[in-house]
Amino acid sequence: MFNRNRCLRRVAAIASISSLVAGCGVLSSDSSGDQGPIMVGTTSAPSTLDPAASWDGSWELFRNVFQTLLAYPTGATTPQPDAAKCRFTGSSNTTYSCELREGLKFADGDTLDAQAVKHSIDRIRKINVSGGPAGLLGSLDRVQVLGNREVVFHLNKSDATFPFVLATPAMSIVDPDDYPAGSLRKDSKVSGSGPYRLESYEEGKEAVLVRNDEYKGFAERKNDAVTIRYFQSSATMVKALRDKQIDVTYRGLAADDIVALQAKNSDRELQLIEGSGTDINYLVFNPKDPWASKTAVRRAIAQLVDRGAIAHKIYKGTVDPLYSMVPKGLTGHTTGFFDDYGDPSTSKARRLLSEAGITQRVPLTLWYTTDRYGSETAKEFKELKTQLESSGLFTITLKSRPWKTYVEGYQKGEYPVFGRGWFPDFPDAENFIAPFVGTQNALGTPYAAPKITDVLLPRSRGESDRGNVVEEFEEAQQILVDDARLLPLWQGRQFVAASVDVSGAERALDPSTIMTMWDLSRKTSW
Repeated sequence: MFNRNRCLRRVAAIASISSLVAGCGVLSSDSSGDQGPIMVGTTSAPSTLDPAASWDGSWELFRNVFQTLLAYPTGATTPQPDAAKCRFTGSSNTTYSCELREGLKFADGDTLDAQAVKHSIDRIRKINVSGGPAGLLGSLDRVQVLGNREVVFHLNKSDATFPFVLATPAMSIVDPDDYPAGSLRKDSKVSGSGPYRLESYEEGKEAVLVRNDEYKGFAERKNDAVTIRYFQSSATMVKALRDKQIDVTYRGLAADDIVALQAKNSDRELQLIEGSGTDINYLVFNPKDPWASKTAVRRAIAQLVDRGAIAHKIYKGTVDPLYSMVPKGLTGHTTGFFDDYGDPSTSKARRLLSEAGITQRVPLTLWYTTDRYGSETAKEFKELKTQLESSGLFTITLKSRPWKTYVEGYQKGEYPVFGRGWFPDFPDAENFIAPFVGTQNALGTPYAAPKITDVLLPRSRGESDRGNVVEEFEEAQQILVDDARLLPLWQGRQFVAASVDVSGAERALDPSTIMTMWDLSRKTSW
């Protein structure tokens, strides 16, 4: 019988997957083994190998080859010590002190000390890549070093979420000898202190990871080596899994392949593990475009989009319609777009446009990436084109690019409307609002939202108990609904397909849905 783990089906949030699955009893004894590296497949290749340039899925590799001061051990929903023990000093949440573990080294034997940490954080802000991780450090004033092992972060305002920021792979600690203070590293190598060292890398094809013997951190490695293969499509990735060329898939399974795996009851060699996700998919409107800059145009599109059709026709029910930028399962989630717009309506959309004096068909170009979010992306955008044009109100042109050049394009403001996905930096409602607003954000399209950036977010960051900031997040989401600069489409679920000979796949997703490769192993027995 096909081995499917249903214990995860109704997990409230991705952060709880690891702890709940422990009781399911699906997998048995583990072994680091001597059967060669664990082979992992994904459609999500890194856009860069330098943490200072990445606020995207490149983090999936970073988590395994770099180290951060804090991280998420299996089952944790809040940051825990990795390279350091950290704490706020005083009651204002403006000074955060970290003491490094003794004897930390990079994989090449170089010393990892407090100066290396300061260098790593400072260069992110100095290089200041457009759409890069400097946007996460808005509350940081300066980094201070006290001796070899103590780092003090002085914040310019109270920020209870700062530990979450330090736990993101964007804050990976790099070797100052190999990473210039004022520019990005240009080669295809990595100098980190994580559980693995990057032995070799072929862009868009393969990353070979081997155990880092210098590593000192929380991760308990259940294997000695992992090879990550990057695929262009889900179909070729699943074929490789069936042909035993890879052992696990962790990103990019297409809906058709998921449905096929679910229905393959006679398949005894594969397991499909399902859990709730907090990743989202959405549209971004460029305020510099003559049409996308018009509020009425954006609201008309919000009135026309049929999320249910996208979720069920294109994604076969493997995703859920989303009506707010904050996904279900996180404190503060609302359904603002449904509350304000209701079901799709051509008559309401026409009225929005006519009241703004727009009587012609609105010409818009929608951009999407061909190789980032799965093979359904092209179908999704064709469905959006059909929905908008069938109203008689829009003329839609579709264009696409591979991820690496796609990122460059939206960071330069080239696209009137473009699609993005978001995998959370950390499991908090703030992380689905703050990265998208302000003059410097993850999208490269400045979004002035002063009530959010100057009032609501600072107020929420001063509160350590996140349950006490629901009102702030609800108000922020309503502002996003009113502006319609960002249009949420769907919320994903997590699917991992693996050989039945592999253990740990259900433990290997951290709260930001990044796979921790060290949890994977081959079974020694059933």
